Amino acid sequence: MTYSFHPAAEAEFLESVGYYESQVSGLGRALIEEFEALANLIGESPKIWQVQLKPDIRRAQLHRFPLSIVYREKPDGFQVLAVAHDRRRPQYWLGRL
Repeated sequence: MTYSFHPAAEAEFLESVGYYESQVSGLGRALIEEFEALANLIGESPKIWQVQLKPDIRRAQLHRFPLSIVYREKPDGFQVLAVAHDRRRPQYWLGRL
């Protein structure tokens, strides 16, 4: 199953990668790898994660980083609505629906 980014979600993901890479060399790459691994899991079983917002918005947390993938299932995969920090600005991404 494939995924696509909401344009704002892609921008914030790249911003997060840049931030972590600026803190420690290689950490941005680690974020990309963890994101891709979680995205693959979501693609295999998108309904495993709890619904964050009815009817179909779900949130899957990364383990090493305080970030989550907020997504919705689509017929051909899923759409990443946000790569959201777990403790900042809750549900700021609602305008992307």
